[in-house]
Amino acid sequence: MILAATLFAVQVGHALAQWDYPSRPVRIIVPSEAGGGTDTSARVLAEKLSQQTGKQFVVENRPGAAQMIGIEAVSRAPADGYTLLVAASPITINPAIHDNVRYDVLKDFAPISQLISVPSVLVVNPKLQINSLVEFVAAAKAKPGEMNYGSAGTGTLPHMAMELLKSMAGIDLQHIPYKGVAPALTDVLGGRTAAMFVNLISAKPHADAGTLRMLANSAPQRSPALSQVPTVAEMGVPKYEAMQWFGLFAPAGTPSAVLAFIHKETATALQSEEMKKRLAADGADAIGNTPADFSAQVRAELAKWAELARVAKLK
Repeated sequence: MILAATLFAVQVGHALAQWDYPSRPVRIIVPSEAGGGTDTSARVLAEKLSQQTGKQFVVENRPGAAQMIGIEAVSRAPADGYTLLVAASPITINPAIHDNVRYDVLKDFAPISQLISVPSVLVVNPKLQINSLVEFVAAAKAKPGEMNYGSAGTGTLPHMAMELLKSMAGIDLQHIPYKGVAPALTDVLGGRTAAMFVNLISAKPHADAGTLRMLANSAPQRSPALSQVPTVAEMGVPKYEAMQWFGLFAPAGTPSAVLAFIHKETATALQSEEMKKRLAADGADAIGNTPADFSAQVRAELAKWAELARVAKLK
């Protein structure tokens, strides 16, 4: 009788604890600097979650080591729902190219939902007189290894998107890694670097001004915000896709009731007209898929980049 009463009390205690969640501020760790795409996504989400729940969701930037410092910090955090992670594609790219990764995406995290999907565009300096992806591939094949391209750094999506194109189109380009999108794009604009993959937000103002030429979209289909730009796939590289995405994770072992609450509030936030309009202005799509769907996506991304790293000898 005493044992039964004790077990009941524990169960009630757990239920009350979950019902009271969150009873204190929830930290959302961003493993990159303030102002970037991951940070912006996290801050928009935190603001919306705070409004919806009446509780405090705060963003904390923990940049460094190809985003691994912040990611690893969350993997070691208590699994109580008070530390979450908003991470981008590099969380699945890092294990493919770095030997010092001290987290396991599949074992250390509970994927909650993909938040946002953003296409990249292949851009070139107009002085190159290259007007399409077909011409770009032809120019690269005419002089193997002579054309260069910039990226935001080794292991970033702009780097991997171009390596994927190289592998699938059978071309050879020289990689020049930069410390961020801005310096890489500056050199493309100045004609010191021939090309790069870059997000639409960064590319569009320069394309509108005629100082950049957008050749192709990395998405599987044309974007409403980029309807005039064909996809890489429709320009002769079938099944090509390299999307930048941002997702919400919790440490593995976080109570299922807490995960369900966070997912419900996140999906509600992403489906709000206010947030959809905000994201669409930046060429991004709100996703808000289920934990099962997001987990399957994470597994597919891990396999995709691991295979590319093997074929292209990137590790």
